[in-house]
Formats: sequence, structure tokens, C-alpha cells
Amino acid sequence: MRIRILDGLKRDRFVRKLEERGASDLAEVEPAVRRILSDVRRNGDRALRRYAARWDELGRGEPVRVPEADLQEAWQQTSPELQAATAQAAGNIRRYCEWQKPEEWRREIHRGVCVGQLVRPLESVGCYVPGGRYPLPSTLLMTVIPAQVAGVPQIRVMSPHPAQATLAAAAFLGVREFYRVGGAQAVAALAYGTESIPRVNKIVGPGNRYVTAAKKLVAFDCAIEFLAGPTEAVFISEEGDPVFIACDLVAQAEHDPDALCILITSSRGLAKAVQTELQRHTRANPIAIESLSRRGTILLVPSIDDAVEIANRVAPEHLTLPAALAPAVQNAGSIFLDEFTPQSAGDYISGPNHVLPTGGMARVRGGLSVLDFVRLISCQKIAPEGIVEIGPAAIVLAEAEGLRGHAESLRVRCSNA
Repeated sequence: MRIRILDGLKRDRFVRKLEERGASDLAEVEPAVRRILSDVRRNGDRALRRYAARWDELGRGEPVRVPEADLQEAWQQTSPELQAATAQAAGNIRRYCEWQKPEEWRREIHRGVCVGQLVRPLESVGCYVPGGRYPLPSTLLMTVIPAQVAGVPQIRVMSPHPAQATLAAAAFLGVREFYRVGGAQAVAALAYGTESIPRVNKIVGPGNRYVTAAKKLVAFDCAIEFLAGPTEAVFISEEGDPVFIACDLVAQAEHDPDALCILITSSRGLAKAVQTELQRHTRANPIAIESLSRRGTILLVPSIDDAVEIANRVAPEHLTLPAALAPAVQNAGSIFLDEFTPQSAGDYISGPNHVLPTGGMARVRGGLSVLDFVRLISCQKIAPEGIVEIGPAAIVLAEAEGLRGHAESLRVRCSNA
């Protein structure tokens, strides 16, 4: 494996191509996903169980919903070390979410005109937890905890052939509804409901192309947070430790053969050193080798300021850079300051969410948060003295739009104030 080093015109062409990227190419799987969505929507549990038996290892007669006793047993059979780690991670994520939670407020904007904001949780959400190449109990923590902090009363977890660690994490968080189904069929069940799985207001969580395509196709019937594609990681460094950088590149590359891992540096010496360390640290890690061979790149730039400009153009999911450069960052899913902060800490335990925007979506939003699970509802109250303050201007605006009824509803109050 030899990760490529680009500079000059090759670098600029590469960056322009990245700027134009979007979510994963889903066209290839969308026809099959449409059929699955339609089948589950029409035939409910019968279709769901057929797909779950084929792809999710659901046994004949086995319940789709995991009994709560099984969740508790999984927790009891979990090693004390993993129990402690789960508790620590959950505690940090919960505290971060509590700090993140929006507050209600009310203020007088004019004499007699009071405005405010109410915060109300969604009634129900579906949390998708992948169960394919790697079991991801960390994703269960990252999706369920912000929903709990937001106050969502009905939280449904979907995960195909879940690992014991995932079931144990669900038990620790007090999850009551856990379903052993995945793929497009799980998204269909959450979006449209079946006899055994009630529909939800919103679906969150990452998945493979079939899951992502299904979320895209149901998005007008059931809210989603965003479409998540393969992992993306960008590192900016001028004189960093090549071992730290190489290890972080490998850590993100091993998520997916399509992961995008980039180092941007003004130092050719550092580029060569990282390239050498990657050879050493990818041994016995075939997924990372494939990913870095296909999409791993080192970009040589004239200055570190150019590196930040490129990172803002790329809008990566993860971005590591010196803390002094953070004020210049505009577009990133999550930022990791200084080289001693491993991106893996954010994947598991430091507190911020690891469900992050990819495909350039970091230009318009950050990662999953408590805000994804609440409604911010504006409210207002106008007293007689308040309508005198704002009514005349509102009447002028209504008449400018030709909405006479609007103007009259204001005028009658002004004359009676």
C-alpha cells in the first residue's frame, strides 16, 4: 500500500472534485429499496419477517422485538470492564447533551408585546444501529441518549442480528423497544408502521447504502436527520507527530473501504514520514489498507492557511487541526483540536456525537444533537397597549400585500385598545 501525495494542479483538481461530492451514490440500490419499502408498507409484518429471515438472521417463530429480559441478561453477562466503559461513555454523552439542550424563554420585545420560545420533544423516534461488519453499541449510545435528554417518550431501536454489547448498552440505558431487524425493511417499518412496530416521527442513525437510500425515499413521509455516507477524516498539520497522524488515519480508514482520509500539510518531510508510518500501522488491517489505497491522500500546500481553506472547501465529517487555527474553520462535522486529541475519543467517549454529516453536508449542519429531537415553538402575547405599539405598522404591511382581512383583524383591535 502506498498512499498518494498530491501537489500543484493534481491537488487542485482533487479538491475541486471533493467539493462537488454529495452523499453516497444510491441510484444502484434505489430500485430494490423502493420495492422493499412498498412491500413492507402494504404487507406489514408478513413482509418484514420475510426480509428479516433472509437478511437479519431472524429465526422462524422468533419475535421481532427483543424481550426486555433478554436485554437485561445481556447486561448481566457483560464483563465488568465493558460495563464500566459503557457507563463512563454514557455519562459523558449525557452531560454534553444536557449542556446542549435549548431552553425556554419569554421576553418583552415592545411594551405590551411578549414573545417567547417553547421547547417540546418529539413523541417518537427510531434509532438505527448498524450490525454488519462491526457491531456498534457506541451508535446506540449516541442516538438514544440525546433523545432521552430531549424527553422523547417513545424510543425504538432497530438493529440487525445485534451483538451482546449492543443489547447490553440498550439495557443500561433503559431501552424498552428493541427490534432485531435492519436494512431498508427496518426503515420502512419505522416510517410506515407494521402490526408489531408502531411508526415514528423521525428516524436517525447511520447505515449501509440500503439504509441510506431508504431514509432518502421515506423522508417526505417521516423526518430524518441527514443522509450519512462513508467516513471522512481530514488532518491539518505542519510539524506534527507522524505516528499520531498515521494511527488516526488508519482508525478512520478501517470503518469502511470507501472511507476518505486526507492529510493536508505544508511539510514534504512530514508527508513522507506519515506515508512511511502508514505502511507499518496498516499491517493486519485489510479494510484500512483497501481504503487508504483507494482514497487515502496527502495534499501538499504552500502554507498552513491554505490547508484550512481547503478543509473549509471539503467540509469534512471529522477535522483535526492545531487549536490556534480553529477560529478559521467554517465547515466541519466535528473538530478535534491539537494532535493529542484522537478522533477515536469522539467516536466513543468524550461526549460530542459521532453521528456526523458527510458528503459536504457539514456546510449546512453539524452532527446529531438534542436539537434533532425537539421542536422549538414560538409563542407571543399582545396586550392592548402592545397592539397600539405595533398594529399601525402591521396594517401598512398587510395593505402593501393586498391582504385586507389581515389589515382589518389588526385595525379592529387598534380601535378597541
